[in-house]
Amino acid sequence: MKHSSQFLQPGEREDRILQALAGMLEHPRRVRITTAALAKHSGISVSVIYRCFPNKSRMFDALIAFIEKTLFVLINKIMQEQQSGAKRIESLLLLLLGFSQKNPGMTRILIGDALANEDDHLQSRIQQLHDRLEATFKQALRFAVNEQQLEFDADIAAQANLFMCFVIGRWYQFVKSEFRRDPLANWEVQRLTVLPDVFL
Repeated sequence: MKHSSQFLQPGEREDRILQALAGMLEHPRRVRITTAALAKHSGISVSVIYRCFPNKSRMFDALIAFIEKTLFVLINKIMQEQQSGAKRIESLLLLLLGFSQKNPGMTRILIGDALANEDDHLQSRIQQLHDRLEATFKQALRFAVNEQQLEFDADIAAQANLFMCFVIGRWYQFVKSEFRRDPLANWEVQRLTVLPDVFL
């Protein structure tokens, strides 16, 4: 039984609305997300939803902020705790694929699928997030060069881009297969191709 929204604190209302939105995005097939449907899933009235979020764009903004915060807390932990450049890179790849595996609805946002009919600035935010992730791979690769795990003339930009293309491709397949193709499927085999030979 859902509790009445009148007893929820403002922050709790926002969280419940966002959880409902994320839950709706986990439907294998894209469903039309309306304020009425969100009200039904969250147990919060339409009028209260509009007071918390004047439009869906604000909701997606909040979900993107949540994704960024979650990923970069974990990324910073990897960069601080892993002393090997090779381990940093593999851990980053596993983090991004594992996050997708556990959060199918968020993966729709990460590839822009859920934002197709929303405000253009949301697509720009996702692209900026992709750029930040690619820059993180560059940082880890530079560390590997300093450790002499990679040649000094290695094309770091090209390698970082390859990692991002691989990750985004797995995210895309996960969503387009209606969440049947596990982002981490065949990792032990594919890592032999994706990671530079010197890392294996």
